[in-house]
Amino acid sequence: MNELSGKVALVAGGTRGASRAIAVELGRAGAFVYVTGRTTRAGRSEVDRPETIEETAELVEKAGGRAEAIRVDHLVPAEVEALAKRIDRLDILVDGLWGGDKHLGWGKPVWEHDLEAGLRMIRLGIDAHLITSHFLLPRLIERPGGLLVELTDGTAEYNAKYREGTSLPFYLAKASAHLLAIGEAAELAAHGATAVAFTPGYLRSEAMLEIYGVTEENWRDACERVPHFAISETPTFCGRTVAALAADPDRHRWTGQTLNSGQLAKEYGVDDVDGSRPDGWRYMVEVADAGKPADTTGYR
Repeated sequence: MNELSGKVALVAGGTRGASRAIAVELGRAGAFVYVTGRTTRAGRSEVDRPETIEETAELVEKAGGRAEAIRVDHLVPAEVEALAKRIDRLDILVDGLWGGDKHLGWGKPVWEHDLEAGLRMIRLGIDAHLITSHFLLPRLIERPGGLLVELTDGTAEYNAKYREGTSLPFYLAKASAHLLAIGEAAELAAHGATAVAFTPGYLRSEAMLEIYGVTEENWRDACERVPHFAISETPTFCGRTVAALAADPDRHRWTGQTLNSGQLAKEYGVDDVDGSRPDGWRYMVEVADAGKPADTTGYR
């Protein structure tokens, strides 16, 4: 489990969900992990959830790794610039910044969606990522072989058309990751670095479990009300697939692409904690969106 020994990773927005699990699995694989975010034991961000960056760092250490939690608001250029100067080196940058869940406004057309909420999602999903890249990519290219992972929601193919039932600002914020990966891959190519976007499948995050009124132990109970939740995956599954990508010496073949957890799990032989291998986005297209009854046979 020391494939990443000697490497330094930074997980921006590593407070919870897939980003937290990615930090843990990178640490388990031997990387030193910096964890940044806005929610600490001293105060919460607008997301107003209990998970903190200190807890993420402790989970990395519990997994056998080493980590340091640093409070950073990635929408404040001076704070990100100070972060870039503070870290020793950077081999892996995972940009999991978001925090827009309270602004979603599902199902409302843009003229009915709260304007301030919509613009805030754009700031969180696009501006924060660009600010982070501006200050941290110079550190990533100090040595050849760097890896940048932009987290998003949805594959490039799935987001090629508008996602009915969401909202236009959310769609723009998340679909932008595909273009970020393409552009960053082009700009990083001369420096021997790789840039990809990455999406989990149907994620059993802390917030999603809470919304459905279940825990990780009894999550299948939610399938009675939300049948397609049967294809869901743990954040750990995402973490394992990204850690496998980071440890792949031939990962540059993916540069500029949007990858997903099910795709990488198949490529690298990674399983979820229950031994299954959920292929969430293929399931969404072929089963859920096709109007078929929930049946994960052949998809996990």
